[in-house]
Amino acid sequence: MSDLLSSLNPSQQEAVQHFEGPALVVAGAGSGKTRTVVHRIAYLLRERRVYPAEILAVTFTNKAAGEMKERLEKMVGHAAKDLWVSTFHSASVRILRAYGEYVGLKPGFVIYDDDDQNTLLKEILKELEVEAKPGPFRAMIDRIKNRGDGLVEFMREAPDFIGGVPKEVAAEVYRKYQSGLRMQGAVDFNDLLLLTIELFEQHPEILHKVRQRARFIHVDEYQDTNPVQYELTRLLAGEKPNLMVVGDPDQSIYGFRNADINNILDFSKDYPGARVIRLEENYRSSHAILQVANAVIEKNALRLEKVLRPTKTGGEPVRLYRAPNAREEAAFVAREIARLRDYQNIAVLYRTNAQSRLLEEHLRRAQIPVRLVGAVGFFERREVKDLLAYGRVAINPADSINLRRIVNTPPRGIGATTVARLLEHAQKTGTTVFEAFRAAEQVISRPQQVQAFVRLLDELMEAAFETGPAAFFERVLDETGFRDALKQEQDGEDRLQNVEELLRAARDWEEEEGGTLSDFLDAVALTAKAEEPQGEAPEEAVTLMTLHNAKGLEFPTVFLVGLEENLLPHRNSLNRLEDLEEERRLFYVGITRAQDRLYLSYAEERETYGKREFSRPSRFLDDIPPDLLKEVGAFGDTAVPVLSYSRPEPKPKTQLSEFKGGEKVKHPKFGSGTVVAAMGGEVTVMFPGLGLKKLAVKFAGLERLDG
Repeated sequence: MSDLLSSLNPSQQEAVQHFEGPALVVAGAGSGKTRTVVHRIAYLLRERRVYPAEILAVTFTNKAAGEMKERLEKMVGHAAKDLWVSTFHSASVRILRAYGEYVGLKPGFVIYDDDDQNTLLKEILKELEVEAKPGPFRAMIDRIKNRGDGLVEFMREAPDFIGGVPKEVAAEVYRKYQSGLRMQGAVDFNDLLLLTIELFEQHPEILHKVRQRARFIHVDEYQDTNPVQYELTRLLAGEKPNLMVVGDPDQSIYGFRNADINNILDFSKDYPGARVIRLEENYRSSHAILQVANAVIEKNALRLEKVLRPTKTGGEPVRLYRAPNAREEAAFVAREIARLRDYQNIAVLYRTNAQSRLLEEHLRRAQIPVRLVGAVGFFERREVKDLLAYGRVAINPADSINLRRIVNTPPRGIGATTVARLLEHAQKTGTTVFEAFRAAEQVISRPQQVQAFVRLLDELMEAAFETGPAAFFERVLDETGFRDALKQEQDGEDRLQNVEELLRAARDWEEEEGGTLSDFLDAVALTAKAEEPQGEAPEEAVTLMTLHNAKGLEFPTVFLVGLEENLLPHRNSLNRLEDLEEERRLFYVGITRAQDRLYLSYAEERETYGKREFSRPSRFLDDIPPDLLKEVGAFGDTAVPVLSYSRPEPKPKTQLSEFKGGEKVKHPKFGSGTVVAAMGGEVTVMFPGLGLKKLAVKFAGLERLDG
C-alpha cells in the first residue's frame, strides 16, 4: 500500500482510496489527474480485490487511452490486459459488436469516416438535384446527433436555410442520409453512442450484463462530455453508481462541439451524496504564472471553487508586450524566440488559425524552424487555395487543374456530369478545357450556368491585369458569393478569417514589394513551398497552435498573442454569458500551458475585414492585478510600469462603467453575488442559490463588497 500512496499528495491519496459510491475529482491544470486515476485503479485491484474485468476507464482520445494503458501495465502488470480502458466511441463499438443486432445492426457493420460521409452526402445531393457542398449538412448531422434531440427538435430552432437550401430540403437530406447508412450496413461515429443508448434503453437485460463488466467506472475530462456522453455514462453507472469522474470546469472549452459544462457543475445534484475531492497542487507552472491564472479564472461565475497552489519555487515574472500593430507583435515574438534559442521548448498560442500567417512569416525570416500543429500551412488551406486558384486561372486560362477547382466553388449549378462532358470534348478536339467551356452551347443541352461562369472569368481576366492582387481577390469575393458560401460551413468563421488574412497578406505585399497579381502569385508559390513539411518537423522547432489545440500540453516557454477584444474574447462570444466565460476559460488554459516563462501580448492596431482599426486590449487583461505583470519593450527590455489597459476611471455608482465583471456585490433583496457581465446599462449577477439575475444598474441599488 505504501508504494501506491507515498508519491501522492493528501488530496490525491484521498481520491485513490475512495472505494464505493460516486465521486467528483476536481483536478486543476497540472495537478496530476492521470497519475491519480492510474493509482486509484491499482488501489482497487490490490487493496480492494476488485477484478480487472470489472473496471472501466473512459478517456476522450485514443492517445490518452493508450498512455493510460501503458502506465497501468507498468504499475499492475498482466492485470492491465483485462482492464477496459477506451474512448466513449471504442467502448460503444465493443458493445455493439456483441449486441448490435438488437438495434438492427448487421454483424459486419462498417463505420463511416468523414470522407465516407461526404461521399454519401454528395450522392444524396445529386439525387435531390441540389447543387451544394456536403460540409454544411455534415455539420447539421453532427449537431443533431451530438445533442441527442433528434431531427424534429433541431428543425424547430434551425435557421430557414441550411447549406444554401430551405431547411425542409436539409431535413430530407438528413432522412436520406440515415436511410443510406442503414441500407449500406453502416454507422457514423455519432451513431455508435446513440445506438448504444438505444440498446440499453430497449434491452435492460443487456445493460445489466454490461454493468457487470463496468462495476467501477472512471470518466476523464468530464467537463467535455456532451448530452449523449452524459446519458451513456448515467445508464452505465446505474442506481448504485461506483462512478468517479475527473475534470476541471475551468478548462471546459469545447462548447462549439456541444460539450456541456453543466454536466460537471451539476454532478453533486445528479448523484446525491457524491464525494468531492479537489486537486489544487500544481506541478507544472511557476508561482508567478499561477498567480495570473488564478486571478483570471476567479472572475468566472460558472465554476467550482478551487485555487491552484504551486509546488515549484522561484520563476520569472509574467511579461506583457503592447505592440503598435499586429506585424510588430509577430516581429517581437520572433526576436524573443531568437534570443531564447530554446526552440523545442517554446510554443506560440493564438485564438484563430488566421493569426498564424504573420507569425509563420516572421519566424521564417528569422530562420527559426516551425512546427504547425492542428492546421496546414496558411497558403495550403482550402479556402485560401480556392481564391488563389481564381487568380491563376485569370492569368492562365489553360490551367485546367485550377479551373476544375473553381468551376463549382462556390456552388453555381455546374454538376460533375457537365464538367466530364466538357473535359471529354476538350480531349476529342485537342483544345484547352477553358475553350471547351466557351463552346458549351455546342456540347451540352443546358449551357446557361457554364456561359455565366465563362463571362465571370472573362471579367476576372481583365481585372487580373488592371488591378493589384488585393483588389482582384476582393472582386472575386464580391462576384461569386464566396463569403456567404463559407458562412454556411461548420467552421465557416475560421475560414472567413483566413480569407481576410489572405487579403491582408496581399495588401501588405503591395505596400512592401509592389507588382502585379502574377508577381504576388509567384511570391505565394515560393512561400507555400517553404511551408511544405519535409517529412517530420525538426526536433528543435517552435510549436505554433491554437489555444483549443494546446489543451493537455505544456511547454517551458509560452507566448500567448492577440489578447484583444473581438479576438480573445472572440467577437462571436460577446452576447451570451456562457460563451464569454468559455473564452475566459480558453485564456486560462493558455496561461496554464506555461511551465517557467510566459509572455502575453496584444496589438493596438489590427486589420479587421480589410480595415485597419484600433483594437482594444482584452477585458481579460483587466482581471490581472498590474503588479503581477512586467511590461516589456519591443526588444524585451523593461518598459513603463503596467497601470491599466482599457478601462476608464470609475464614474459615479449609477454609471455602467463601474462594472466590468468579477465584482462582488450585494443586492437589497437577493443578497451577495458576483457580477459576470455588463452591457447596455445592465449587469448580470450570479447569486448563489438563485442563479443569474439581470439588473438595471441605475435602479438595482447594488453595493460593492470588494472596494
